[in-house]
Amino acid sequence: MKPNTDFNDALFERARKSIPGGVNSPVRAFKAVGGTPRFVQRAQGAYFWDANGKRHIDYIGSWGPMILGHGHPAVVEAVQKAVLEGFSYGAPTEREVELAEELIRLVPSIEMVRLVSSGTEAAMSAIRLARGATGRNKFIKFEGCYHGHADALLVKAGSGLATFGNPTSSGVPPEVVRDTLVLEYNNLAQLEVAFAMHGAALACLMIEPIAGNMNFVRASVPFMQRCRELCTQYGALLVFDEVMTGFRVALGSAQSVYARAIPGFAPDMTVMGKVIGGGMPLAAFGGSRAVMEHLAPLGPVYQAGTLSGNPVATACGLATLREISKPGFFDALSARTRSLVTGLQQAANEASVAFCADSEGGMFGFFLLDTLPVNYSQVMKTDSPHFNRLFHGLLDRGVYIAPALYEAGFVSAAHTQEDIEETIAIARDVFRSL
Repeated sequence: MKPNTDFNDALFERARKSIPGGVNSPVRAFKAVGGTPRFVQRAQGAYFWDANGKRHIDYIGSWGPMILGHGHPAVVEAVQKAVLEGFSYGAPTEREVELAEELIRLVPSIEMVRLVSSGTEAAMSAIRLARGATGRNKFIKFEGCYHGHADALLVKAGSGLATFGNPTSSGVPPEVVRDTLVLEYNNLAQLEVAFAMHGAALACLMIEPIAGNMNFVRASVPFMQRCRELCTQYGALLVFDEVMTGFRVALGSAQSVYARAIPGFAPDMTVMGKVIGGGMPLAAFGGSRAVMEHLAPLGPVYQAGTLSGNPVATACGLATLREISKPGFFDALSARTRSLVTGLQQAANEASVAFCADSEGGMFGFFLLDTLPVNYSQVMKTDSPHFNRLFHGLLDRGVYIAPALYEAGFVSAAHTQEDIEETIAIARDVFRSL
């Protein structure tokens, strides 16, 4: 290639000839912000280097799993040892038992857990299990919450209050989502009406306690408490999707954050991913023994996977969980994340740019708005052209955030205070140019 070739451009052009859109997951294509995606050459600590050899401070971290940063020595050692023992067996291993025991130890609401390979697989299996355990078909999800790309979950809200969803993807027949009820996040009135109308037919309510795919939006404590009360009252299961928040916002995951505010609070089932695999393809769903024993081979709800409990992935996940369980880990991570959010807010204020931000543990989000949104429709009011200029301004200066308005960001234990200060200084410069 010519000396002045942009290798990211060249790789993207090449990729589009053999991969739909040039990417294997849509948001990577930069379609929302324009421009060329960065093809990662390597990563270490808080950074990655793109195909041109340019270093970026990474606030995506593989969309959340890299809570220790890239290439943590203890994790690398565990994976290398596991690889030498074998890639996959299709048979049980002690290590998957150890990982299950660790998840149960760290999340008190979980008594039994099933390991799978992806968050989508975990979420769809949890819904099937909820239906099998309750003998009901309908379930509630919330607009702006993403639970993977299973057919029944690819829905948008219907035309009226407490109405059923319509497919948001070609290839999903309307009858597949007819039992999916889509409500507005944090809307107590809709929640009450939905249970009054359909409570006896509801298998479960699935929710991201802190949504990460409409950026960072929290479920309010009163809203979450009412979700728990109504599920209990009507015999539906409360399912927490903690694929993103699990072991990312706190050692006990987001449910422990709500348990501090709501005495005795716990979901009936939890869906996990990302951090529990440490960057390897691994996810899980778990809950009470009474619910989980409906799964095959004990019960009639079928779920299976050739690579479930993969020995290399479980080694990676176990090593990650052991590192983040060390005393003081989350205190330090939370403080570092808050310092980033506080600094960005101050930089935006100095430039008179509408901006608000929030964080929990190592997860954060910001909006080009004056006040934090509480649902998807409010998130949609964010100034998209301003965000695109902000994104590219940061990217050009070596700071990598999500290439879309609607994605949360992540700080790792590898981010130093110097990285945070460098990011804030770059952001200050970009805000001034907006």
